[in-house]
Amino acid sequence: MIAEFTIVPVGTGESLSSYVAEVYRILDASGLPCERHAMGTNIEGEWDEVMAAINACRTRLLEMTHRVSIVIRIDDRKGAAGRLRRKVPSAEAKMRT
Repeated sequence: MIAEFTIVPVGTGESLSSYVAEVYRILDASGLPCERHAMGTNIEGEWDEVMAAINACRTRLLEMTHRVSIVIRIDDRKGAAGRLRRKVPSAEAKMRT
């Protein structure tokens, strides 16, 4: 499955880069394929692995602040793996045909 998620600490001011850095550290340590983008992160793996990684991010940010907001969007497809790295190139290739 691929999950796109955004996790935001609430009530911490305008600069969020230190919180984002903590999330990146956790995701890197998970070993799961991830893609970072300006508005969140894509992560790929089995349900339990992905949810454990997101929960680890939640737990860490709640150690740093009193409230977080999390938005998760999931694309779950049986028997599919490695799609995180293939989806965009596949669509781009079709643009050239």
